[in-house]
Amino acid sequence: MPLELNMQINLVIYSVIGGIITGILFDIYRVIRGLNSFKILNVIEDMLFCVLIALIVFSFLLYINYAFLTPYVYIFIVISTLLYFRLLSKYFYKSEIIIAKLFYKLIRILLKNIRYPLKMIAYKIADRKK
Repeated sequence: MPLELNMQINLVIYSVIGGIITGILFDIYRVIRGLNSFKILNVIEDMLFCVLIALIVFSFLLYINYAFLTPYVYIFIVISTLLYFRLLSKYFYKSEIIIAKLFYKLIRILLKNIRYPLKMIAYKIADRKK
């Protein structure tokens, strides 16, 4: 039984969205991964990322279009991922790096501000024991 036209259009649209989600998650992974010097860790991280992406995209397609996994769904996911990398990835990646640096700076400042009162308390306790 062939699918209705609106169902086929929904499949294509959601496949494109799935490909864009894959590209965005890959950019996030690139920021988190950074530069590891251990090749074996890179291979393990890459395999785990592929499994995670497969689970996320399959869950997305299962929830949205009841997992009609036809060949053109995969084709549109690949095409939309490639278009994302070609058109949007450089801007998204730059903004992710800026956000990651700001987040790192915020965490560093918070930890220093939390650590300072704890140091003062520890010094006062150490002075009382003498």
